[in-house]
Amino acid sequence: MTGANNGDTKSFVEKIHENQAKAEKNQRSSGDNHPEKQLSNKQH
Repeated sequence: MTGANNGDTKSFVEKIHENQAKAEKNQRSSGDNHPEKQLSNKQH
């Protein structure tokens, strides 16, 4: 039981970290004042 919980927590934390990194990247891009750049990035 504890082992399964541990694995769940690990992947959960990894997901959160991934989302945080993405959010940081997005904030940096939008703070760049170049929305076109962000759009072309999403198209790649």
